[in-house]
Formats: sequence, structure tokens, C-alpha cells
Amino acid sequence: MREWSDKALMQIVVRDNNVDQALRALKKKLQREGVYREMKLRRHYEKPSEKRAREKAAAVRRARKLERKRAERDGAK
Repeated sequence: MREWSDKALMQIVVRDNNVDQALRALKKKLQREGVYREMKLRRHYEKPSEKRAREKAAAVRRARKLERKRAERDGAK
């Protein structure tokens, strides 16, 4: 018996031979897990400096978005 330490298995149930519905559910789960984004990033080699710059830009975007939400929430009160 195999032990799955950190990785959880993804499972999709096909009901009434409805494969289209199961495929939609699978795609939605993959999208939510970020698999498509990861695949896109791994298509080509990314230099460490490019990775740092991309991650820093993402952090800046998240911080600005959080500040906008805070300002909107505090301004509404």
C-alpha cells in the first residue's frame, strides 16, 4: 500500500455515463488548483532573475489590491 504524504488525489465521479459533465468538473478543479497556470509557466525555462521579478510584481499587485479594498472599506464607513 502506498502512502500519499503531501499529495491528495483528485477524484471526479462520472454519473449516468455523463462524461461531458465530469470533464467540466475536472477542468474546473484543475483551474482552481492552478495546474493550467503552472503548465504555462513550465513551457519554457525561466531564469531565476525573471522568476524573482515576476513574483515581486505579483506581490506588488496583491498589496495594491489589498490597499484598494481597505481604502474602499474604510471610506464606506
